[in-house]
Amino acid sequence: MDAKYEALFTPWKIGNVEIKNRIVLCPMGGTSLFGWMEHTGNHFDKEAAKFFIEKAKNNVGLIIPGIAPIKSTFMNQWLYQNKKMFRELAEFMKEIHKYGAKLFVQITAGMGRSWAIPTPLVMLHNMPVVRDIIKPIINIPYQSASPSPLPSRWSDKVMCREITRKEIDSIVDAFAKTAKLCKEAGVDGVEVHAVHEGYLLDQFTLKYTNHRTDQYGGTFENRYRFATDIVKAIKAECGSDYPVSLRYSVESKVKDFCVGALPGEEYTEIGRDMAESEKAAKYLEEAGYDMLNADNGTYDSWYWAHPPMYMPQNCNLEDVSHIKKFVNIPVVCAGRMEPDVGAKAVEDGLIDGVGVARQFLADEEWVTKLIEDRLEDIRPCICCHNACFNMAHYKGVANAQSIYDASHIARCALDPRVMQSDKYKIVPAKKIKNIAVIGGGIGGMEAAIVLAKRGHKVSLYEKSGELGGIFIAAAAPSYKEKDKALIAWYKREIMKYPIDLHMNTEVTDIASLGADEVIVATGAVANKLPVKGAKEYGIEAVDFLLGKKDVGENVTVIGGGLTGCEIAYELYLQGKKPTIVEMQNDLIVSKYICLANTSFLRDFFKANNVPTYLETKLTEVKENSVVVTDKDGNVKEIPTDSVILSVGYKPAPVAKKSKHVHVIGDASKVGNLRTVIWQAWDVAMKL
Repeated sequence: MDAKYEALFTPWKIGNVEIKNRIVLCPMGGTSLFGWMEHTGNHFDKEAAKFFIEKAKNNVGLIIPGIAPIKSTFMNQWLYQNKKMFRELAEFMKEIHKYGAKLFVQITAGMGRSWAIPTPLVMLHNMPVVRDIIKPIINIPYQSASPSPLPSRWSDKVMCREITRKEIDSIVDAFAKTAKLCKEAGVDGVEVHAVHEGYLLDQFTLKYTNHRTDQYGGTFENRYRFATDIVKAIKAECGSDYPVSLRYSVESKVKDFCVGALPGEEYTEIGRDMAESEKAAKYLEEAGYDMLNADNGTYDSWYWAHPPMYMPQNCNLEDVSHIKKFVNIPVVCAGRMEPDVGAKAVEDGLIDGVGVARQFLADEEWVTKLIEDRLEDIRPCICCHNACFNMAHYKGVANAQSIYDASHIARCALDPRVMQSDKYKIVPAKKIKNIAVIGGGIGGMEAAIVLAKRGHKVSLYEKSGELGGIFIAAAAPSYKEKDKALIAWYKREIMKYPIDLHMNTEVTDIASLGADEVIVATGAVANKLPVKGAKEYGIEAVDFLLGKKDVGENVTVIGGGLTGCEIAYELYLQGKKPTIVEMQNDLIVSKYICLANTSFLRDFFKANNVPTYLETKLTEVKENSVVVTDKDGNVKEIPTDSVILSVGYKPAPVAKKSKHVHVIGDASKVGNLRTVIWQAWDVAMKL
């Protein structure tokens, strides 16, 4: 192991519990040991258990599973009521401890206004009779109950009711009872979720969300009372030496409801600022908390707690290391933490532990590979949120996430086996076949690797001289360093298997390949706009991204969406002056892109006064301007030096699907990295 990482592998203590190294697997919704939303009521989740056993085997110091609601999302069951679940937990803890790992169970009081209400439930919430009928199954007013009547983060059609004093008392009592059962099951500690990320307990602490006039509102002490009541109740039940961690946001980074503050932006904080955080951290320690598991942000500034690729690496370290000066308990920092930076921060005493979450989804063995000096073998997390947390929100739609995805978060776009081990697995082929894969993009490479692992004889055909396909262009922006690293990882990975590579080979006749099966992964081509001047003066998005076409200072991007917005963001970073023209009523209208990602881009363009024209269509491209028409028929001519066309793609398969021809990825239906990779597995597992 490189000496610069040695500080990560030194022991430390939380209370009287010793942790073997400084790497903390931070909680991810969907990885709760007590289930998520895929079952009714609470249960011991065997898939999550398998997930964490593998992490324990791979040298993790402290494991914190995803949030367990103190009362289940469905069937309204308190955690402590299912004693069988805790007996199963006790057996699981014996297995965890075999590998030297420690584990804290994270329990949440609730989400309040941050509860990501699915769009179909918005209608039911606003139908009192129906809402009351379905309460025994899902109690929507309870799930979204907040300190005060507040607007939902997700829907402008939902007003969250005020939680009652009786409900607060019940939650405090339930925390104590649940923690006691965890202790009896051999769990090393519990984590209270959370004065963090704008969840219910955090909403109580913040002035802009807590307007109560009882003993849980108003003064500093009152606003933090709910969180301190909980830790005191746990300590009274479990003993003062039983460790209790707190998930904690140092600063809220909020300018207004649903508007966050960007890195480096000057703004007026309406949530918890640093001055209050310095006081709060010490106050929470004095109340009994034994660790702060910290980052920044709320759901109004979600990109701090769930940083997309646009956020700086180690984005929360400065604030978290500052707050450590005010407490005597260990402090963990999370948020795009890089191991070398984390190790140096530990060595310098700036933090005590390095919190990492989604990198464990992309590569469960990354800690082992770090120890073994195999850094190039680590598949990087690209912060896409395509499968782990793809809760999408845009104008007029609350949470567009499908019911399947809502009940199956904490999966991974890059590895479908994550939390789906029964569905996706490598099984040796019963009959060895000669299989041709056409297209050396991500989907083609993934299919070839899976097929080779299963024992098939695989030939991969790529018409260019480089592997990566359209993802080379997608990875081109300056902030896509992890995307570039992923392409490099694939290029190295594919060389580990007996795959016959045919570069600079365009396939026009699949019959000539003599293969038993053919997988077509030839991607998509850009749509052409039937607009006057578009062909003469427009620049295709891919040509810009690949550096084939230069642009001037003032650039109009036709088409928002993820690609158009990312191009506009890159243009701004380059010192250009972008303008976005989008036909939809919001910049990014998609069911598959997480609000953490899209809200950064929306907030960035708004804060930096990037002109955006919504519900506006392009009617003509001229040499030095574009003509657009808005929804009311008003025509406007926008001066511009260059025009980039980002108006979507259409599949471009070299052959149609048949009995022995399988079309995957964008060649079948334009999607994202998750759809490409998961389809590659779906097909490759069956051949």
